[in-house]
Amino acid sequence: MKKQSSNKTPVHAGKAPLARQVRIIGGAWKRTPLAVLDSEGLRPTPDRVRETVFNWLTHLLDGNWSEVRCLDLFAGTGALGFESASRGAASVTMIEHNTPAVRQLEATKAKLDAAQVQVLRSDAATWLSKAAGDAARYDLIFLDPPYNLGWLEKTVPLCRGLLSDYGLLYLESEFALLPEDLPAWLAGWELLRADKAGMVFYHLLRKQ
Repeated sequence: MKKQSSNKTPVHAGKAPLARQVRIIGGAWKRTPLAVLDSEGLRPTPDRVRETVFNWLTHLLDGNWSEVRCLDLFAGTGALGFESASRGAASVTMIEHNTPAVRQLEATKAKLDAAQVQVLRSDAATWLSKAAGDAARYDLIFLDPPYNLGWLEKTVPLCRGLLSDYGLLYLESEFALLPEDLPAWLAGWELLRADKAGMVFYHLLRKQ
């Protein structure tokens, strides 16, 4: 009886919550946990993918994060945006439509005292459509939408005008993008880096 009790209770009370966290992997807030809500479509970028991506970015930016203005669309847990802020990004704008996720982002912002982070509740395509006429104001855009809903086709063209001349676009997808066979909605973009981890295909692009 004693053995059964010790086997079952800790599994639910102690270990399950740990599976619902990701951690900031670098910068001032390194190792800070970020809660992952149990919400459909919420799929935080895995730690090992973020490590690779931020190695790419740090190289391309020559380590100069202090002037980088970021836009984190479909922010979810904020893993990409808070990672950028942790490394010294000048500003991070997070767009998220899910109300509980927005509350969690605000709570994390308050916990970190992240004054450079702005959290906005909005549908990404709607927000991009309204911002499309604005002058280019971002140097790095993260685009990690729910899979199989056509979000990339809708949002990538709208991102173009918001990026600075040498700005970078990071995107995740359920399929690989090949430099010799980019889809029509990526016309005018150059694929700089691409890799895969499990079922996640991730890419870094720049305007041509």
